[in-house]
Amino acid sequence: LSTEDFLDDEDTFKILIATDVHLGYLEKDAIRGSDSYNTLDEILKCAKTNQVDFILLGGDLFHENKPSRRCLHSCITMMRNYCMGDSPVQFSILSDQTVNFNTTQFPWVNYQDENLNISIPVFSIHGNHDDPTGSEGLCALDLLSASGLVNHFGHSHSVDKIEISPILLQKGSTKLALYGLGSIPDERLYRMFVNNQVTMLRPKEDQDDWFNLFTIHQNRSKHGPTNYIPEQFLDDFLDLVVWGHEHECLIAPSRNERQLFYVTQPGSSVATSLSPGEATKKHIGLLRVKGRKMNLQKIPLKTVRQFFIQDVVLADYEDRFTPETPQVNKKVEDLCYAKVLEMLEEAERERLGCPMTPEKPLIRLRVDYSGGFEAFNTSRFSQKFVDRVANPKDIVHFLRRREQKEDIKEIEVAVYFKTKVQLSLLTEQGMGKAIQEFVDKDEKDAIEELITYQLEKTQRHLQARGVITEQDIDTEIQRFRESKKNTTEEEDEIREVSAAIIKA
Repeated sequence: LSTEDFLDDEDTFKILIATDVHLGYLEKDAIRGSDSYNTLDEILKCAKTNQVDFILLGGDLFHENKPSRRCLHSCITMMRNYCMGDSPVQFSILSDQTVNFNTTQFPWVNYQDENLNISIPVFSIHGNHDDPTGSEGLCALDLLSASGLVNHFGHSHSVDKIEISPILLQKGSTKLALYGLGSIPDERLYRMFVNNQVTMLRPKEDQDDWFNLFTIHQNRSKHGPTNYIPEQFLDDFLDLVVWGHEHECLIAPSRNERQLFYVTQPGSSVATSLSPGEATKKHIGLLRVKGRKMNLQKIPLKTVRQFFIQDVVLADYEDRFTPETPQVNKKVEDLCYAKVLEMLEEAERERLGCPMTPEKPLIRLRVDYSGGFEAFNTSRFSQKFVDRVANPKDIVHFLRRREQKEDIKEIEVAVYFKTKVQLSLLTEQGMGKAIQEFVDKDEKDAIEELITYQLEKTQRHLQARGVITEQDIDTEIQRFRESKKNTTEEEDEIREVSAAIIKA
């Protein structure tokens, strides 16, 4: 990684890098509704001010899969304002563009379209929020692509194998191979990597002369055995990976010592959850590439709403109160009030001299009330800060560490019924119906309702049969389940469950 001062000359690519803009997030919120729009405006303005060669977006430009009319209108307006103009584009494309831009009826880069006047091309992959859907496999980015504002690349059509063909760019003597892969369900992509079904194609000639830049939108941190993409799955000829999807801003390039490439994780430009990763200060990157050397400059975003988060463990304050202390709830509430005031004062100090920063910050206090404490009324507490914070309804979040119950037998019975019995109670048709209700009608309790209903019915059946031992329970449940399959009893049950779900 070169630390030398790059000169902005005819051999140096200047690329603005951002991911997870989530345009339209909470757009109907009276306080936060314009946050994502203000920040995209800042990002595009920054690109124009720095006279970049192009903008690279790492997915989730839109928060909703079907953005609202306001959202699309704002996006198109901003891109037309900042990305169209007479300034000539200083780089050329050497690769087969019909392969690079295979999702559009205009398979060429927008700045080479004789009907368009583009000064800053935007290259973007899709994320998991704005991914292609429907029989046509279209996404919101394809609307921007058809209107000539965005170059959507990295869309893989095949579920059997993926061939990532780079967009080959050249500016002066610098050659840049731009690879991209739009969001794919992590488990499926993990399996494809393991089965060697993912191939990254390379230029036929002078392979060592190219700077290889890859943009991906997947889980980077491990969420399960296969619910992420390990960095070592990626090819070792890469120079820099721009990793989208993860919202924590870790934009300073980190070196993967095994694969010998660097990874930059720009993070989101708007906080879409009140979690610690979102509290890290938000940045975008200005990447300069000359030959095989690069330099990444961090640019702090000024329009992002401040977010402060603190954890409080009530058990740590035993010198001030215990669960038995008189009026302990009042003392706990006073402590939380003081902590929120601290964060508000810090926000005010930081905001001095930053006129672009929104006035009301996001504040989150996570209170661990394990050990016999009780939660106080958060609605009443929030009223005290309604004019000072952007999220008055969810300032305080109570959580409790899992406590060991003394009655081990009770746990064993509960675990047995939860793990072994519940799923064995359901016939395929019954489970299918519950899932259909869950998906089609957004009935969030459908599956739980069905399991509760079947659990009670099975318990009554077992009592009537006088079954006691664990082995007999298993055998009797299996027999009871098989006897219902494809019978009118099963159909009656499904009707009864549907009625119960609707009532609930």
